[in-house]
Amino acid sequence: MSEDSPATESLDCVGLYCPEPLFQARAAMDELEVGDVLEVLADDPAAEEDLTRFAKRTGHEVVSIEDLGTHKRFLIRKGR
Repeated sequence: MSEDSPATESLDCVGLYCPEPLFQARAAMDELEVGDVLEVLADDPAAEEDLTRFAKRTGHEVVSIEDLGTHKRFLIRKGR
């Protein structure tokens, strides 16, 4: 995790496929405090839709989605 990252926790899901990134993100979010940010790195094509839907359904906020070429970096702020 880079020093300028606002993430509280980082999850490397590169190489994992649906539904594993979603399961791991859900478990990690349960451990965070409201306002904390989870960074998820994933190369699963379904991850963007899965994580965005998960965040919306559970009251969290997708702060950013960054395409890094080989994978994407998601920042999700815990909402409740």
